Amino acid sequence: MDAFIIEGGNPLQGEVTISGAKNAVLGIIPAAVLCACSSKIENVPDIKDVNKMIVILEKLGAEIYREKDTLIINTEKPISYDVSDYEEETGQMRASYYLLGALLGRYRKAIVPLPGGCNIGDRPIDQHIKGFQALGATVVIEHGQVKMEAPELKGAHIFMDVVSVGATINIMLAAVRADGKTIIENAAKEPHIVDVANFLNLMGANIKGAGTDVIKIVGVEEMHGCEYSVIPDQITTGTYMMAAAATEGDVLIKNVIPKHMEAITAKLSEMGVIVLEEDDGIRVIGKHPLKAVNVKTMPYPGFPTDLQQPMAVLMTIAQGTSTITESIFESRFKYVDELRRMGANISINSRTASITGVKALSATKIRTTDLRAGAAMVIAGLIADGETKITEIVHIDRGYENLQENLRNLGADIRRISEKDPACL
Repeated sequence: MDAFIIEGGNPLQGEVTISGAKNAVLGIIPAAVLCACSSKIENVPDIKDVNKMIVILEKLGAEIYREKDTLIINTEKPISYDVSDYEEETGQMRASYYLLGALLGRYRKAIVPLPGGCNIGDRPIDQHIKGFQALGATVVIEHGQVKMEAPELKGAHIFMDVVSVGATINIMLAAVRADGKTIIENAAKEPHIVDVANFLNLMGANIKGAGTDVIKIVGVEEMHGCEYSVIPDQITTGTYMMAAAATEGDVLIKNVIPKHMEAITAKLSEMGVIVLEEDDGIRVIGKHPLKAVNVKTMPYPGFPTDLQQPMAVLMTIAQGTSTITESIFESRFKYVDELRRMGANISINSRTASITGVKALSATKIRTTDLRAGAAMVIAGLIADGETKITEIVHIDRGYENLQENLRNLGADIRRISEKDPACL
């Protein structure tokens, strides 16, 4: 696998523009199959998870044209509801499960391999299945496949036992084509839930309440194509905010929605970082020494679990002892051993990490354990004393567009070496 080589110690300076939201577009692309039509989607990030989703839809029979950050998805011809032959693609991404809701909504049938993705703890799809069954589908899991069939889909009242972004989106995808009214209670409220709902409404769906914990959907018989632009990525924005803060940089982050970043802005400000909001931008000025803070990950609008790891890197050099309590995933501290190799003082007790700041991190060879931990390792390399080598960066490619190029433009000393390069071993 390729690796990053980073020489630490350079403050990030300049401007960076944020691409479309990974977690939104991975729900929007499958949603395009809900009609026999053509849809145009703009602000689509060029990342591995998106590219895999495109490949799967093309293999199912969709015609997809891409130019820069724009996708045109044509599903006028029938596409297959059977994804069982594409386990290699689905096994490498979590969002492949959105094909279940989309194909069930259009064809009343779906066969999709169980999803893959980052190993960050128990990630069952029981809430998805509960929702599909409530809508009238029979669900069987065998030989690693989820097989669903519904002679007819009927609206239902569904209470989510736990707040689940994936299940909320998946149930919406099926319910928009069901007969009657569906109510989802205890629904997730993340910005990408709203984005997927807005896209579906432009296609002719009738969804109200997205962004609240009660979503109401009146099913429609037909849907049509539309043009839509994906919202900017909240997690990518937060990653650059933390990178600027960690390096004592001064970075203007453009094409963002500041309201989506309020939980991150509040914690960075508490640490002593200067955060200035603009209409569609955020300027972050790092001020050291950073102050210790306490963070607990929560569903939106709380502090996002996907930014827990990058925040931990800031805590490693903050004055005093900080804590992170991870309330979403029970195995999201696997990256801690890599930070310890760099001299970080971190102890773990169940779902809480206690981090006592050190004067500086020291460069060494580290690896990425999952997508967001990969972003944390990059930030650690940016502030470490010496040359850091980060391996297994394929995880980073899944969710960050042009990370190396953007950081270089901000003044970072970062380069990518190929797996064919002996230095990559």
